Amino acid sequence: MAKPLEGIRVLDMGTFITGPQAGSLLADLGAEVIKVEMPEVGDPFRAFKGGLYSPHYQTYNRNKKSIELNTKQPEDLAAFDELVKGADVFIQNFRPGVAERLGVDAKRLQAINPRLVYALITGFGSDGPHRDRPAFDTVAQASSGFLRLLVNPEHPRVVGPALADALTGFYAAHGVVAALYEREKTGKGRLVETSMFEAMCHFNLDDFTHLLSMGEVMGPYSRPHVSQSYVFECADGGWLALHMSSPPKFWENLAVAAGQPDMLQRPEFADRNARIANYDKVIAFLAPIFKRQPRSYWAERLAELEVPHSPVFTSQEVVDGELAQHHEIVLETEGPHGTFRTIRSPLRFDGQKQEEVVAPPVLGQHNEEILGRKGSDKPG
Repeated sequence: MAKPLEGIRVLDMGTFITGPQAGSLLADLGAEVIKVEMPEVGDPFRAFKGGLYSPHYQTYNRNKKSIELNTKQPEDLAAFDELVKGADVFIQNFRPGVAERLGVDAKRLQAINPRLVYALITGFGSDGPHRDRPAFDTVAQASSGFLRLLVNPEHPRVVGPALADALTGFYAAHGVVAALYEREKTGKGRLVETSMFEAMCHFNLDDFTHLLSMGEVMGPYSRPHVSQSYVFECADGGWLALHMSSPPKFWENLAVAAGQPDMLQRPEFADRNARIANYDKVIAFLAPIFKRQPRSYWAERLAELEVPHSPVFTSQEVVDGELAQHHEIVLETEGPHGTFRTIRSPLRFDGQKQEEVVAPPVLGQHNEEILGRKGSDKPG
């Protein structure tokens, strides 16, 4: 795959997800990303399953190098400053005030290197009423209004992956790439800042647009009702998802697939508005039908009739499936603990997809290469 950011050096001092995710996205595009970690312990995410190489850490740190520096120590701060002189990007997601205590704040680093693009990620902003509050994924989802769109009001539980963490990293990387492009014209770096709260508010734009344009407050069922999205259980216990928003032929073909030629004559199926207004009745009618056959039967039948659908796959079913096999979405390489497998970048440049990956580094793996020092004695 092409590496459009080849030649860009990134110093990634992020921990957990938001900062490392931003660095990982830049690394996927060819940047040299150096993960700057505390000696002996490193990124706290390393130890989430014991040891220093948890799957949580692996997810956001492929294609990187790792060095150990404690910038509170004068010798390490001096070594860090030398790296800053030749760096293009610096990433951190500390709580406000921590960067200043570590000597890695934007004002100081950009005085050393005015071309530096400095990415600052916070929970609620570097100023404002919640500046000093701790923020994690669920907190950011809830504070931005997004979490209520996921939670079943009859059985409230937090569900799903760490969307706020990962998406904030995406937004930060998006800003970094824009600042690097601008620097080509101005020769100057930028302070690129985002917060988890602001990122999730923007990601939740459809919800806010309905509020601001029509005074409508959306709920967890608003989008599925309008988009006519459904999940049905099949005879073998497998689930099948349908997305039936438009055009009418999808519903006509579904009636054929279900063996219910008169289905659309029922009041709740009369037209799109009727189906939206009677969403629960539509489910009540179709659910018993889908329970009569296994998931594989319905998948084949609906595919023949071009009804928008998919089995609700597990991750194992995805990587074993024909679509993943065709697109070669799984990459593997030898890593510090045997074979490392991951999902490749979804981007293609001139038809070229990512074909190689470097396993996440063990702590201090590149101390000697970059700092001329021995690596950490801690096991990875």
